[in-house]
Amino acid sequence: MTDDDKTPAREIITEYAQSHFRYFRTADGTVYAQRNGHPVARPIRSQGTTGSHRQELMVGLYRDGLGVFNGTALKEALDLIEALALTEDVQQVHIRVAPGFDGATWLDLGRADGQSVRIHPSGWEVTVPDPREVCWRRTQLTGELPVPVKDTDGKGIDALLRLCNFATAETECLALAWLIGCLEPSVPVPAPFLTGPQGAGKSTGGRMLVRVIEGMSGDLRRAPKDEENLIAAVAAGWVTALDNLSHMSPDLSDAMCCIVTGAENVKRALFTDGDVFRARYRRPLLLTGIDVGVIRPDLAERLLPLRLERPRVRRTEAELWAEYAEVLPVVLGSLLDLTVQVRGVKAETPTDLRMADFAHLCAQLDAATGLGALAAYRRSLDDLNDDVIEGDLLAQTVLKHAAEMEPGEAQRMTSTQWLHCLTRLYTGEDFRPLPKGWPTTGKVLSDRLKRLQPTLAARGVLIDSGRTKEGRYLEMTRTPAEPPAEQQAL
Repeated sequence: MTDDDKTPAREIITEYAQSHFRYFRTADGTVYAQRNGHPVARPIRSQGTTGSHRQELMVGLYRDGLGVFNGTALKEALDLIEALALTEDVQQVHIRVAPGFDGATWLDLGRADGQSVRIHPSGWEVTVPDPREVCWRRTQLTGELPVPVKDTDGKGIDALLRLCNFATAETECLALAWLIGCLEPSVPVPAPFLTGPQGAGKSTGGRMLVRVIEGMSGDLRRAPKDEENLIAAVAAGWVTALDNLSHMSPDLSDAMCCIVTGAENVKRALFTDGDVFRARYRRPLLLTGIDVGVIRPDLAERLLPLRLERPRVRRTEAELWAEYAEVLPVVLGSLLDLTVQVRGVKAETPTDLRMADFAHLCAQLDAATGLGALAAYRRSLDDLNDDVIEGDLLAQTVLKHAAEMEPGEAQRMTSTQWLHCLTRLYTGEDFRPLPKGWPTTGKVLSDRLKRLQPTLAARGVLIDSGRTKEGRYLEMTRTPAEPPAEQQAL
């Protein structure tokens, strides 16, 4: 056979690849390869340590007796495959949790055989999903979960709560609501903040909650020093857990708000002049710490305080985690049973809370079990409002001024006039010095009050702004002292 009669290596590779793999693109243009009949997809340009498509293609060609090919042939074949895939239909890839058909959701068990859990209001089952329904993406942060146990009769929930040392029954039901929310890809969930005295097992409790969703390899990590590294870590996994927070900078606080409710990060693609790389993310977030200092109002609305108490009997790490690993299949099975039960009931959505989807989930949990999760969630937000006010002298001064107003009374002034009024009230007759961070201009005051609006409204003080012919104004209104009818009904 002459050289002209030989089939070029790139054509052999391309034919083999198209017969053994399915290629598609995501909305951002990334091309993925998915072995026929298997739900896990890999980006064809990845050189990741979890195994790249180039590597699995080389192994397949060798094992099927087609030979070993050089890098040039592989590159030419993959270039052609990538170009062809850009004309295919768009499909999304998911990490750990994904929406499915007919109102179902999926949980990736991280297993090599692709087995996953299909969760539906009618029940759950362990099966391999249709690759055209769910495409899983795996990273180093994707740990393996055990196959959940059926018909646990709630024993797993009892075992988890016993191991976690939660201080109250209210804290327990909020933790359960958060875990259920982690299994729903379309529901933003507030970030649990595990707090308590030194030695209360906050880090251990955080690991236990995370490992219900991420497996035994899931762990806590220190908060990255910059937002870019934080976003990279968040995008590579499902649940992100930050340990032992003692201070929260404004930048970190804003980044956490974006993680909880969703955002997009755009930066220049590497080795290019004009291309950009887009990273969309909304992930469950978990925090631990004794005290993080002043909490900003927008983050407070996205937090879920979970208080732990010191255990009366200490156990070794080896003994504790051996028991946890043993009961984890039962814990996961009980959580799935409870999730199915919750999704099968209907409940009204509270319209007065920022995290309305999570509030609705709490209402569903109450309808299914009668635990009182929604009332506990309201009280936790009220406690957080107290924390925000205690750490903000401007909020305290506004409330002090509002206390001298009649219920229903409204006062309207320019932002500069309000600044003089509140400054005089704070300094008093003894002219005490203004604290660091006190507003220095009317514009700064206006911006601070806008950020404090939800916190002040929870204490019966409404802040509004507008414009007249004379200029812009801020209006402060003291609402009647009676609680809203919805809270009275609770």
